Amino acid sequence: MIEDFKKFVMRGNVIDMAVGIIIGAAFGSIINSLVADILMPPIGLVLGNVDFSNLFLVLKEGKVASPYVSLASAKAAGAVTINAGLFVNAIISFLIVAFAMFSLIRSMNKLYRQKEAPPAAPTSKDCPYCLSMIPIKATRCAHCTSELKA
Repeated sequence: MIEDFKKFVMRGNVIDMAVGIIIGAAFGSIINSLVADILMPPIGLVLGNVDFSNLFLVLKEGKVASPYVSLASAKAAGAVTINAGLFVNAIISFLIVAFAMFSLIRSMNKLYRQKEAPPAAPTSKDCPYCLSMIPIKATRCAHCTSELKA
C-alpha cells in the first residue's frame, strides 16, 4: 500500500497540481492585498471616506458597550458582528481571481488551437465498383480495372 502511495505521489500530475495550488495561494494573497490596500481605499474615499474593512453591523453587544470605532475593537469587546465590508472585499478578490483565471485559460485554449494543424487533404478515395482504396487522381482502378469518372 505504501508503494502504491509513493507511485501516486511521484506521478507528474500530482506534483504539477501541488505546484499549482501553492502558486494559486500566493496569487490569492497578492490579489487580497491589491483589493484591500490598493483598490478599496480610493473607492471608499469616493464614497465618502468609507473604510470597507471596518464596515460592520453589530448583532449583539460585547462586554464593552458600543459604539465601536473599528471591527477590531468590536471583536476585542466580544461583540457579534456581520462583517459586510470584509465580505465585499472577498467578493471583489474572487472576481479578480476568476477573471485572471478566465484570461489564462482562454489564452491557453487559443494557443492549443493554433498548434493543431488543419486536416490534410485526402490523397486516396474508394473505387465506386470494388470499394478498394485508390489514389485520388486515378482514372482507372488498379484492382478491378474499371474506368473512373473524373
